[in-house]
Amino acid sequence: MTTTRTAGQVPWARWLVRGLSIVACIVLWQLASALHLSLGFVTFRNVPPPTEVLQSAIVLLKSPKLLAHVGSSLWRVFAGYGAAVLLGIGFGFAIGRSRAASDLLLPPLELLRPIPAVAWIPLSILIFPSSEMSMIFITFIGALFPIVLNTVHGVANIDRRLVAAARSLGGTPAAILREIVLPGAAPSIVTGLAIGMGTSWFCLVTAEMISGQFGIGYYTWEAYTLQNYADIIVGMLVIGLLGMGSSWLLTTLGHYLMP
Repeated sequence: MTTTRTAGQVPWARWLVRGLSIVACIVLWQLASALHLSLGFVTFRNVPPPTEVLQSAIVLLKSPKLLAHVGSSLWRVFAGYGAAVLLGIGFGFAIGRSRAASDLLLPPLELLRPIPAVAWIPLSILIFPSSEMSMIFITFIGALFPIVLNTVHGVANIDRRLVAAARSLGGTPAAILREIVLPGAAPSIVTGLAIGMGTSWFCLVTAEMISGQFGIGYYTWEAYTLQNYADIIVGMLVIGLLGMGSSWLLTTLGHYLMP
C-alpha cells in the first residue's frame, strides 16, 4: 500500500517542483528589475518587471490584433511545416532504403543543412513573388533537415534480421515497409518532427522580423523599434507558448500512435 501511494504522489511532487521553479524565476526577475540590478556584464536597468509585462499581456489579449498576429504566424508555420513533413519523410525513407537515392540526395542536403535561416531570407525574397511565400519557405527550410536526418537515422537502423525474416516468409516490399520499417523508424521520425516544429518557429520569427506585416515575430520586432520593452517580452512569451504547445501536441500524438 505504501509503495502504491508513493508512486501516485510522485507526479504531483514533480509538478509542484516545476511550478515553484517558474515562480522562483519570476520573483528573481521582479527583484532584479525593481532594484535595477547591474552586474557589469549584464544589467536589468531597462528590463521591465513582470507586473508591467502582465499589464501589456492583458492589453494584447483585449486587442483584435492578437488573432491577426497569431493567425498569420500559425498559418505560415503549419504551411511550411506541412510541406517539410511530406518531403522530409519521403526523402528520409528514400535515402535510408536506397543507396542510389542516398548518393543522389544526401550530398546536396548535407551541403545546404549548415546554412542558417537568416542567410536564406534574401534568396527567398528574390525567388518568390510575395513576402508571404518567402516566409513560408523559411519555415519549410528550418523544419526539413531535422525531419530528413531523423527519418534516415530511424530507417537505416532497422534490424536487418527482421527484414530478412519477413522476406523469407514471403513479405512483399510494401508489406515490409508498412509492417517493419515504418513502426521501427517511428520513434526517430517523431523526434525529428518535434525538433522540426521548434526550428520552424525559430525561423519564422526571424523571417517575420524582416519581411512580415503581421505575426508574432513582427509584433516583437515592432515593439523593439517603438521601445515598448514590455511588449517585447510578451511577444517572446507568446512565441514560447505556441512553440511549446505545438511540440507537445506532436509528441503526445506520437506516443498515442506508438503504444
